[in-house]
Amino acid sequence: MKIAFVTSEVEPFSKTGGLADVSGSLPKELTKLGAEVLLFSPFYKSVKEKDFRFSKIDFGFEPSVIINGKETKFDVYETKLLRNKVKYYFIDAPQYFHRKTFYTTDSDEAERFVFFQKAVIAVLQYFQCKCDIIHVNDWQTSLIPFYIRTIYAWDKLFAKTKTLLTIHNIGYQGVFPAKDLSVTEIPKSYFYPTGPAEFYGKVNFLKMGILFADKINTVSKTYARELLTPEFSGGLEGVLQQRENDLSGILNGVDYSVWSPQKDKLIPANYSLKYLNKKIENKKALAAEMGLTFNENIPIMAVVSRLVSQKGFDLFLDLFDFFVEADAQLIVLGSGEEKYETFFSRLAFFSEGNIKIHLGYNNKLAHLIEAGADIFLMPSLYEPCGLNQIYSLKYGTVPIVRKTGGLADTVSDWDETPDEKGNGFVFEKFESNEFKNTIERALNYFNDKKTWRKIQRNGMKADFSWKNSARKYFELYRLMIE
Repeated sequence: MKIAFVTSEVEPFSKTGGLADVSGSLPKELTKLGAEVLLFSPFYKSVKEKDFRFSKIDFGFEPSVIINGKETKFDVYETKLLRNKVKYYFIDAPQYFHRKTFYTTDSDEAERFVFFQKAVIAVLQYFQCKCDIIHVNDWQTSLIPFYIRTIYAWDKLFAKTKTLLTIHNIGYQGVFPAKDLSVTEIPKSYFYPTGPAEFYGKVNFLKMGILFADKINTVSKTYARELLTPEFSGGLEGVLQQRENDLSGILNGVDYSVWSPQKDKLIPANYSLKYLNKKIENKKALAAEMGLTFNENIPIMAVVSRLVSQKGFDLFLDLFDFFVEADAQLIVLGSGEEKYETFFSRLAFFSEGNIKIHLGYNNKLAHLIEAGADIFLMPSLYEPCGLNQIYSLKYGTVPIVRKTGGLADTVSDWDETPDEKGNGFVFEKFESNEFKNTIERALNYFNDKKTWRKIQRNGMKADFSWKNSARKYFELYRLMIE
């Protein structure tokens, strides 16, 4: 099976979020199942400057595509990683990809990713690569299914190629002014009220992908169901309902070589299910690192997140007094919207030393928090998959989550599914009082050490590795080909 995996970011080269993690892990696991994977991504300036062995491909000519009626030349660089059979190809065009950030609000943002997608198709043509599957991800690559079925339909190279679109977060759709239609080469006949390319008078890249891809999937089963509703679809419930039979959910996996208390090189004390008592050493280290008074019997609650509304931080705003007065400590690591940063800064100021905040991101501290905290708070408004709750389960840090998306698929409430399945605490209504009640319920169980140990162990036993998820993708590809 030959797969072209097209993504706007990929670990360890480029990353802004979960898409990079998926792009870094899934293709690698697919090669272990016997697939040949060619991965394509932009050659951002920051990627170019990293210490990888990139080689420029010599085609014997200068590759180019037509963008906005003009010939645009580019280069292609390749590399491989140790113990990894994925072939990585990077599209190099400094005028498009040498920006301060991967994604911009620049006037040519649509053009940048139209260029990238056309360049990928051109390289597949230069390679004469008869791919079984082209797997595209989010709006930045979602026009490829349309292109190979329409303006590139003349090329028999793609006659048997199937396309899969993965929606990682429907909150980002690639919506641009109507004038950008000409850049995309989407015919005007596709642009009319409720038409394939039209979205409230603008051009919507993701909508085109949903309509033209052979199959669509997203990153958890619950999120796939939620996408069919007005509440979660970002206005695209109509087109998603049209494709309901072609829509599925496959939960993202976790790289346990990086996120496992047994193997984690960034924490002071490694531990496992058998030696869970060693977790307390990380709690001591975390308290010392953050300037908290260590007390084994006082739980440390933690947040590691972008501080944005999607992550449920509006629920915290009404609970100022609760967090200040709670018989627990709180650590917050993250940055984002000013109102949330200000709220947590004030909370820390008035807490008499029991609440600490670190604005920004620190990977080493994130690992220490997962290993040292007792409770992880993740009350998302919506969460396509979520990774931190899965990390928390493996580290024996009990998650408190809202029942949505991937959170619903990974965390089972102890009171509803005790004994072998209960691994955390879950609430459903997006209300501050519901959130508070669930925290209080967890704090009560924390004092019952025997039950708490069982909840921790249930979480640590769970297997959300990429090996399982990759098999499901492989099976989906096979069904598409057949």
